Amino acid sequence: MLKEETLKKAQDGDLKSIEEICSSTWEDIYRFIYYKVQNRQEAEDITQETYVKALYHLQKNSVKIKQYTGFLKTVALNILRDKWRKKKRRGINVNIEAVNPEETAVEDAAEISAQRELIRNALDCLNEEQRMVIELRILKGYSVAETARIIKKKESTVRVLQYRALKTLASILKRND
Repeated sequence: MLKEETLKKAQDGDLKSIEEICSSTWEDIYRFIYYKVQNRQEAEDITQETYVKALYHLQKNSVKIKQYTGFLKTVALNILRDKWRKKKRRGINVNIEAVNPEETAVEDAAEISAQRELIRNALDCLNEEQRMVIELRILKGYSVAETARIIKKKESTVRVLQYRALKTLASILKRND
């Protein structure tokens, strides 16, 4: 658990405090990013970039200790969005989920792949905010408050976005059955 004192020392440039912050939050941030990109190397690169930007910001501004992990996730999301925008402009598809052939039996691979494609297409019909809420609330299991803090919206807005997204997904998936 991070301490306010450690954060203050890191703001002043204390290397030991910076290392302590990174080591205590790295695993959560890496997992958060890996879930989004599904690629170890890219997740490591983005995690590193997240810490560089966060530490730069930390030395210029103050961040409360209770909000630091949320702050790191917000920085990571912003980096991911920038990368996705660049890929989209270049016409490269973002791989949401890759099927791991070692985990899947040969006869089930086609069915699982079809289901994932169906879900991926349904998620693509949602706007970015709705998709983000579904990923954070349903797939990652974050609370409404945590989701609101990460996407910088009111809790009531998160609930409305989730309701509308689920309703849209249900109608899309019903049509495809």
